[in-house]
Formats: sequence, C-alpha cells, structure tokens
Amino acid sequence: MLLDGKSWVNIIIKYLITRLKLLRPKPTPYNLRMEDQKITKSIGLIKDLKMYVLGTPYITNFIVP
Repeated sequence: MLLDGKSWVNIIIKYLITRLKLLRPKPTPYNLRMEDQKITKSIGLIKDLKMYVLGTPYITNFIVP
C-alpha cells in the first residue's frame, strides 16, 4: 500500500515480497497501530525499493507488518 510519494509509512505484505522476489527485509524495532487499534510488530524494512507509477520511477521504503 503506497499512501503517497511523500508518506513516511508505506506498507507491503509478506506475500508480495515472495511473489515479487524482493530481498529479505531488514529487522526493525517498529510497531504499527492498525485501524482497529491493535499493535502489530513489523517483520522488517525494505529500503530503497525502485518502483514505477504510470511510468515515473520512485524510490521508497516499505515496512513489512
């Protein structure tokens, strides 16, 4: 889920990491508060992932919950 190009929190699920054959996320100390107010510990962080939106390249970081 890419919130917007300037967002601090971009989230990608573990299933997509496997399907897209991305690198293993690096461990992080982050906890996420979900919409239902539950706290979820993140699996890790993928840094500097290059992605294209309508042909425009963006480099962003993703947290893996």
